[in-house]
Amino acid sequence: MSFFDLRLPLGWLFAILGILLEIAGLHPTPTSEGVTSSVNINLVWGAVMIAFAAICLWLAHRAKRKHPSAEQTGGKS
Repeated sequence: MSFFDLRLPLGWLFAILGILLEIAGLHPTPTSEGVTSSVNINLVWGAVMIAFAAICLWLAHRAKRKHPSAEQTGGKS
């Protein structure tokens, strides 16, 4: 995996933010700005962020498996 591969940290960042949005969406207040016309925006965008995080983490895992690091191959790249 390349040093500049941003899929892994971005995947974890979006996963954490998506989970936080899901938690905020599960406990809305009556004056919450995240609920409009009976659609809880926090729940919807939390799910979108978690799906994007899952795709990023899957792609990072797939790239890591396809190109093993130099330590795993005995110094050969």
